[in-house]
Amino acid sequence: MDFLRKHWFDLGLGFAAIIGFFLLFDKPISSLSFLYWISLISLFLHQFEEYRLPGSFPRMMNTVMFKSDQPDRFPLNANTALIVNLGTGWLFYLLAALFGTKLIWLGIAVMLISVGNFIAHTFLFNIKGKTHYSPGMITAIFLFLPISTYFFYLVIRENLAGPADWVVGILLGIALNYLGVLKLIDWLKNKNTAYIFQKE
Repeated sequence: MDFLRKHWFDLGLGFAAIIGFFLLFDKPISSLSFLYWISLISLFLHQFEEYRLPGSFPRMMNTVMFKSDQPDRFPLNANTALIVNLGTGWLFYLLAALFGTKLIWLGIAVMLISVGNFIAHTFLFNIKGKTHYSPGMITAIFLFLPISTYFFYLVIRENLAGPADWVVGILLGIALNYLGVLKLIDWLKNKNTAYIFQKE
């Protein structure tokens, strides 16, 4: 488990390469399905940017958003990062890739997570931190934004979502952004945690 806490984002990069290989060389899939799988790849790349190269997202998050005096462990710690990114991120993005063509509301929710990341990394973190770059901003701008924009364009153009899909998808997307990320960090915070981020 300790290995997973320290290297889940490295494993994600490997999964991104494997999925990318199959998208290139396997049989063609629908545009919507392709968007979901590319979105999952973008999530893996985004997390790698946050936690490995250039990294430093945990320290930035704890310092800028929570004014922490223990930025290597509080309130976001290595265990919470694992739970949030795999439980909210990997799980829902994968479910969307597998079932999103039939459950459009699930796709809407996941794309709203991407939109939320774009807003947070491009504007919120930089404004609060008085910086020009936050770890994760590159992938948020060049992957999350165009993928989610084209997704919503496609859904609206093809009339793929009904009113119920929009309501459920938007509410779930808001819940995942808030409960699945911010509140999870708050609920699992512990100043005496043993799950400290490695020195960068």
